[in-house]
Amino acid sequence: MPTLYPHLEGRRIVLASQSPRRRELMGMLGLHVECMARDVDEAWPPEMEGVEVAEFVARKKADAYMDVLGPSDVLITGDTVVVLHGRVLEKPTDEAHACEMLRALSGQTHTVASAVAVTTLEGGTQSALDLCEVTFETLDESFIQSYVGTGSPMDKAGAYGVQDVMGLVGVTQLSGSFYTVMGMPTHRLHSLLLEVK
Repeated sequence: MPTLYPHLEGRRIVLASQSPRRRELMGMLGLHVECMARDVDEAWPPEMEGVEVAEFVARKKADAYMDVLGPSDVLITGDTVVVLHGRVLEKPTDEAHACEMLRALSGQTHTVASAVAVTTLEGGTQSALDLCEVTFETLDESFIQSYVGTGSPMDKAGAYGVQDVMGLVGVTQLSGSFYTVMGMPTHRLHSLLLEVK
């Protein structure tokens, strides 16, 4: 099968994430990636608008991995935040927090902001941000408790995954890219990878 990125063949591509969803999406693009994860301070300036946070953090992550890059390596970093009425919802800290987030999202429309950054030593960091509007069904408490009990929301911004049962029964409308909500704006990544020298 022809590759989408012949200019990247033979180069090491580092995905700065342990997310199985992002790894799966890389495979769908035909990319063989080396996954790497380290603790990065993801704090952002308090005056920053919610949707801007994802790109700020994606670029911050890129800076944190510069020391592992060789001359021909390509680094991919990303970040996703859920923004409801101007408030950023990150990953829940515990099950009670996850339930609280889902109650807030219930019956509401929120914005998912996903950013991706592509970094090489020669070209520096190029990044892109993508937004998607997502509308939730009104969720009953028993469903929220059951969903949180599966453990699925605990590693996801906004305490839900669009690719799991929440997406199947809880999401009524989506305006934008499904993959942006999943955590990687693949169409933006594709454009950035085509520009890598």
